[in-house]
Amino acid sequence: MDWNKDKSILLSRICVLIFATLLALADIGSYWLVSWFMWVSHTLSGLKDGYMLMGTLYSCSIFSWILLVNLWKLLANIQRGMVFEMTSVKYLRITAWCCAGVCIICFLSALYYTPFILISVAAGFMALIVRIIKNVFEQAISMKDELDFTV
Repeated sequence: MDWNKDKSILLSRICVLIFATLLALADIGSYWLVSWFMWVSHTLSGLKDGYMLMGTLYSCSIFSWILLVNLWKLLANIQRGMVFEMTSVKYLRITAWCCAGVCIICFLSALYYTPFILISVAAGFMALIVRIIKNVFEQAISMKDELDFTV
């Protein structure tokens, strides 16, 4: 099998669609997911815990949808050959802020369910990585612009 740039972008887009489908299913079935989780975990119980868990899930879902849309747009830019453009930097910046938003929500949610701290750390680390990649893109655009002026 000959693997190339177009197939890689196609695979990435398929993954974004799979995650969007899973997120939509999680949004639709949130009530049943929370009920099942509370029954299995035995650490959360009662209406208050259920509402807080659903609040966490739906709050994170908002950031997740924004993130997936921006990843889709970034992949479209890459497919068109518009990699080192300010719109790509914008999409990466929004993606980093979405990760940071999930980090904050999960950090606060760790007050009622401690394992959320693990998701918070992972989301914070992802925000840092995406932010650094965004900075690399900005620097590359700056260098590209300088090179265009000298030629």
